[in-house]
Amino acid sequence: MVGMSLLSCAGKRPSDLGVSSSGLAACPSSPNCVSSDAQDSAHRVPPFQLREAPASAWQAAREQVSRLPRTRIVNQSADYLHAECRSAVFGFVDDLELHLRPGEGVIAVRSAARLGYSDFGVNRRRVELLRTRLLHSTRADIVE
Repeated sequence: MVGMSLLSCAGKRPSDLGVSSSGLAACPSSPNCVSSDAQDSAHRVPPFQLREAPASAWQAAREQVSRLPRTRIVNQSADYLHAECRSAVFGFVDDLELHLRPGEGVIAVRSAARLGYSDFGVNRRRVELLRTRLLHSTRADIVE
């Protein structure tokens, strides 16, 4: 019974994940999403700026995502990564996406809650934790 109730906290995987011609999906109006593609300050986070070769930066980013607590990479390619991040207590799922854009010298990032209205800043903190880990990684080629 408890297991079934925790599974319901996962929510359905959004159909708009991935990269479209305009980049990563837009954040909803609710404050439970951040994105480097967002135009408004409430949802905007800076992309990860590449300092070295895109391929090594991409590998370092994938490694650091895999080390985030309660995070599972569910889809990855040469320039896109989607991971599911679960909350510790109730198992709520957030979707973390990275998009390598070598021509722009960045890795775009989006992190969004599947359920609820507010995430109490969890997605912004996750992105900034990832940024910090990349900055302090021995293989870091990403800067603020």
